[in-house]
Amino acid sequence: MSKTYIYILVAAVVSTFIRILPVTLFRKPIKNTFVRSFLYYVPYVTLAVMTFPAIIQVTQNKIAGVFALVVGIIAAWFNQSLFRVAAICCAVVFISELVLV
Repeated sequence: MSKTYIYILVAAVVSTFIRILPVTLFRKPIKNTFVRSFLYYVPYVTLAVMTFPAIIQVTQNKIAGVFALVVGIIAAWFNQSLFRVAAICCAVVFISELVLV
């Protein structure tokens, strides 16, 4: 077998193991508040870890990315929709790269 098939097989086994392990270990509802809050925030932290570096690095000028991130956080703080926050951030990057370049 080539290395690609081995990599795919290992990824499939690991992914299956990660999904089956919690079901087999935790049969009762989790009542510990710390563990419940930890599990509640895991998806948000994972999304943030993947998204924030991309926001800053994908622009031509890192200052434009940081500026769009700050403006996006402010727009989200004021309960703007996800589409509106994304549109505002795109406009901020576009305008700031025109000004900064």
